Amino acid sequence: MRNWIRAIALALMPMTAMAQDSGLKSLDTTDAGRAWMAVGRLDINGAGFCTGTLISPTLVLTAAHCLFDKATGQRVDLSEVEFLAAWRLGRASAYRAARQAVIHPDYRYSRETPTARLGNDIALIELWQPIRNTTVIPFETGDRPRRGAEVGVVSYARDRAEAPSLQEVCSVMTRQSEVLVMSCDVEFGSSGAPVFSFDGDRPRIVSVVAAKAEFNGQRVAVGTAVEGSLPLLQAELSAGRGFLADTPNGGRKRNIGARFIKP
Repeated sequence: MRNWIRAIALALMPMTAMAQDSGLKSLDTTDAGRAWMAVGRLDINGAGFCTGTLISPTLVLTAAHCLFDKATGQRVDLSEVEFLAAWRLGRASAYRAARQAVIHPDYRYSRETPTARLGNDIALIELWQPIRNTTVIPFETGDRPRRGAEVGVVSYARDRAEAPSLQEVCSVMTRQSEVLVMSCDVEFGSSGAPVFSFDGDRPRIVSVVAAKAEFNGQRVAVGTAVEGSLPLLQAELSAGRGFLADTPNGGRKRNIGARFIKP
């Protein structure tokens, strides 16, 4: 992956000056996290997690590789997947089990050749019940950002599993087709995290985090653009080409009803 990113950069003109990146800001309080309640932790098999974001009352956007078991290479059982909206310090604003999911039709999971999947590493998860908590407002999506554009990312990670963090200013370093290389700070668990553009009245999701890497000694995030993929995913879901949870209604140990905390 590192060589691939370097090859892309060398094939382009020298990068323009970037805005000064901001550091990570913890969203572990209600006030700090109020604008980002639709970002949640996606718990998988009780053994790992990714980051996901609500884009409608029933749809969560994330990375496709989050829905595959690293050990077997097989799709995970969706009955073992739960979205924890605005998970913070042991509680969430809403808990929902996954009903079905769809991945990009051109995505192929591979542990050996990760670079081949990055442009299509995006998925939608449909929840059993909508989230209608008035404090959890789904985000809209936007167009793929240009090189040099300022973006931001909200993510959970291995070292911040109990509350997300916001990096409000990082930059698109380069892009090729549907893949963006950004100066954002991500870690294991950040897969599927939303990358936001701040053009307009409210942040819009323009990419999801697919991988972390290094470029010239700098930690970078590699993301899959949302612009071209999301309509395709929605069409796949509408056509019934998603895969369902093996156990109806989210499994015997899932509570699919609403469980809220005060904002």
